[in-house]
Amino acid sequence: MKIAVLGTGYVGLSTGVCLSEIGHSVICIDTDEQKIKSLRRGVSPIYEPGLENLLAQNAAAGRLQFTTSHREALNGAEIIIIAVGTPQMADGAADLSYMVQAAKDIAANLVQSAVVVIKSTVPVGTNDFIKEIMDELCNEKVTFNMVSNPEFLRQGSAVMDTMQADRIIIGSENKEAAKKVEEMYSPLNVPFILTRIRSAEMIKYASNAFLATKISFINEVANLCGVVGADVTDVAKGMGKDKRIGETFLQPGIGYGGSCFPKDVKALLHTANLNGIHFSLLKETVAINDFQQEVLVTKAIERLGDLKGKKVAMLGLAFKPETDDMREAPSIKIARSLTKLGAEVVAYDPVAMDNAKKILRDTIRYASSVTEATLDADAVFIVTEWNEFRHLDLETIINTMRQPIVFDGRNCLVEERIRVCKKIEYYPIGRPAIVIGMT
Repeated sequence: MKIAVLGTGYVGLSTGVCLSEIGHSVICIDTDEQKIKSLRRGVSPIYEPGLENLLAQNAAAGRLQFTTSHREALNGAEIIIIAVGTPQMADGAADLSYMVQAAKDIAANLVQSAVVVIKSTVPVGTNDFIKEIMDELCNEKVTFNMVSNPEFLRQGSAVMDTMQADRIIIGSENKEAAKKVEEMYSPLNVPFILTRIRSAEMIKYASNAFLATKISFINEVANLCGVVGADVTDVAKGMGKDKRIGETFLQPGIGYGGSCFPKDVKALLHTANLNGIHFSLLKETVAINDFQQEVLVTKAIERLGDLKGKKVAMLGLAFKPETDDMREAPSIKIARSLTKLGAEVVAYDPVAMDNAKKILRDTIRYASSVTEATLDADAVFIVTEWNEFRHLDLETIINTMRQPIVFDGRNCLVEERIRVCKKIEYYPIGRPAIVIGMT
């Protein structure tokens, strides 16, 4: 099957590569000439485990191509996937300008009938809106049908999430179009859920909003555990064994970030407000997350007092491990709060340094290793749970610090390893602090 994918961002590139991997002929389109040149060389613009290898293999096999020409890509395409960005605007609404431009580009270059699939995360009603634009602009001899096919990719595991999806949502008012998309995915052998278009659009937002709410809930539980003397790790384990609740997304920390949860929660809130629904639960989800991103700074103030002149080593910048994505990363708010209080921040992340520099610029210093970041530090903040940080050589690090104080924002250090240290202060989230050898 010949497939065209508009957009080579996280969703578009992951989708295009994986579809070529299961045997389709895929051509990805992007207006960024430099990005297309890099992709043709086999270089991925995003950090995603396994993606670059598959990109190179399928390009070499002739199943995957990249172009800036819509006419070239759309010619003969049976399925056209729109996977452009829908960033958040100031009022929380999704910015559909890239989506509108994609519709115009398709209408201007489509010369045969096709199925148009919107994979981007879009508000309810967007498929209908895009269809109206294309109906007005398309050649009258060309017919097309719309399908909503939202993505559920986690950054850091996009390849696995595509190839071993929990389910594939196909929303359409046309049975033949839905069947065509189902046929495209059939080699994956995963469950399909067929719905109307607006239901498919809502499924994406409802799913992400629920998971974000689950994170905010366990973070509030963690904050309460910290006050009453309970251990949130035990609480979450006990809760998660209940099949009605489940274990996933019950890991307390410093809040959610990334390109999906913050944007999607606020977009759903915006849609609710437009339709007269007072979605107070989601408002509180956002408020809790905003608070949680400051919790390490609050703990540092409680322990150290005035942070002016104190050196804080920040381990981790990306919003989660196995990605270089800095969008809505808690590290941004933490770094800015610390510097505003007069602290010297030195940060290290295995892959996200370049993207972090674009946002935080020279407001903080950047280290090339954990050892460099923690040298003479008054405190360490663990912000992203990279494996490198889970297995820190604590004794060596502590010996080079000015004060052996660790604030673990992801509860990623094992208690047994902490307790063998001769001298340490360890402050996790929602668990009792560990203080050894301090006077």
